Amino acid sequence: MFPSSKRSTLLRSVIASALLAGSSLALAQPGATGPEEHADVEPINNLPNPYETVRNWGTLPDGREWGSVSAIHVDIDGEHIWVGDRCGANSCALSDVDPIVKMDQDGNVVQSFGANQITWPHGMDVDAEGNVYVVDARSPNDRELEENPDAFMGGHQVVKFSPEGEVLMVLGTPGEEGNPPTHFTAPNDVLVGPDGAIYVGESHSAQFMDQDGPNAVSRISKFDAEGNFIKSWGVFGYDDGEMRSPHALAMDSQGRIFVADRGNRRIQIFDQDGNHQDTWYQFSRISGLFIDDNDVLYAIDSESDENYNPGWRKGLRIGSAKTGEVWFYVPEHMSARPSGMGGYGTMGEGVTVDAHGNIFAGEVGPVQGVTKFAPRILPENFPNH
Repeated sequence: MFPSSKRSTLLRSVIASALLAGSSLALAQPGATGPEEHADVEPINNLPNPYETVRNWGTLPDGREWGSVSAIHVDIDGEHIWVGDRCGANSCALSDVDPIVKMDQDGNVVQSFGANQITWPHGMDVDAEGNVYVVDARSPNDRELEENPDAFMGGHQVVKFSPEGEVLMVLGTPGEEGNPPTHFTAPNDVLVGPDGAIYVGESHSAQFMDQDGPNAVSRISKFDAEGNFIKSWGVFGYDDGEMRSPHALAMDSQGRIFVADRGNRRIQIFDQDGNHQDTWYQFSRISGLFIDDNDVLYAIDSESDENYNPGWRKGLRIGSAKTGEVWFYVPEHMSARPSGMGGYGTMGEGVTVDAHGNIFAGEVGPVQGVTKFAPRILPENFPNH
């Protein structure tokens, strides 16, 4: 194992050698480097798929079209699904519709809120009281502000809503990048623990960087249930415990925090104080994570291609949060162009599961809205059968 500084030098040397040799030009893509351990893992692309893919699940009111969706989470009742829609586009900066919608089992909207309060919904969680936490990852950009000078200056924040849409808490300073406790930089996801502790992962851009620097933020911050800052952990890097964009967070029954370290094509597992417990490569380059009450792990990959995850296909991999075994693979679906940075096909970015074992994926790329994966024939011993 090389220290991160030596590893960075080694990886840059590999890139330079490949370019001089006229091969492996894909490695020249920003962020295409990865931990050396990744090369030793056999890609998991061919496992049983006991699910039926149902595209275009859910109907928005008034004929409104879906936009990009990465924020998605099941309600505490196990029935309804909360979805953060980017207002029929890939941003809410030019819209005044409600981006946060609650949907019943038939895909009908029964509750909505958040108009002019969220710019770019990216991650989401629901606490034990049914409150909805939404990560607003970025502010309106210059083009959006030119088109709409009165756009809500959100971004770089986590907003806690009541189930009815009342703002109960804001973490971060809307419209301003920076460091905790008062600021975030392009946060990705939020996780609320059983004790109400709040965990926030940032930032989004680090996955496309190959070496450390002032903008290579890769950290997780912990707050108590009232929003008081406790600590931050994590730095940019390739070693265990280091990260290149913690893109999604989930917690298992043991209280361990699972982190989709997307830039490094792996899951990292930490305790609640930020101590590294384990590293798993077998679930691919993950955009979204969900762990159900039976410790079934759902890991969705919207990004893989030969540049950023050689040998692996996009798709949904389902397995055990206890053992790390991968049981099922749901392949990508077809699209006019691929999701993520290239490659083949498309797959959602956010993922959640209802009490009946139905999986819901939020789509960000060339297809929009929500995809449902309905169980067909699951093994009798499947924990969520």
